[in-house]
Amino acid sequence: MKVLYSFILFVFMTNCGNSQSKKGSNEQQDNPYYSRTDTTKLNVSDKEWKKILSPEVYHIAREKGTERAFTGQYWNTETKGTYFCAVCGNKLFRSDQKFISSCGWPSFFEAVKPNSVLYKEDNSIGMQRTEVLCGRCESHLGHIFDDGPPPTYKRFCMNSIVLDFEADVF
Repeated sequence: MKVLYSFILFVFMTNCGNSQSKKGSNEQQDNPYYSRTDTTKLNVSDKEWKKILSPEVYHIAREKGTERAFTGQYWNTETKGTYFCAVCGNKLFRSDQKFISSCGWPSFFEAVKPNSVLYKEDNSIGMQRTEVLCGRCESHLGHIFDDGPPPTYKRFCMNSIVLDFEADVF
């Protein structure tokens, strides 16, 4: 009985993890640049990305768009796992770096490693902000603010559509 219960739990956890990353899987299938292990910096033209990415992902990642608050897949999830760049597969955040904020977008207090992301001054829309880009493909992920929780007091405010999630399997 214990073995059967363990098997059922394993299947359930695996399927839950797969269902949460289906959004990213379409990007992965036709994307020769997507890799969760290769950390080589990419230099791909926007013209090439436009051929590979869905229009929604392209708009956020390459045209610096923003999804509407409280609409993204990951803004209010607490599932344990890893968040990758949906464009290139670069490892960005872990769920233990995520916190629920009232902003309506997935929020993290730090990246997995310092070079996972890049920062760029953003003075668009009449505001002074810091844009967060993927450290491998330089796709727009969101912005960072100084109103997060300890220990960093940072809030990485990311767009769900440019994140690819893989749940931990226990």
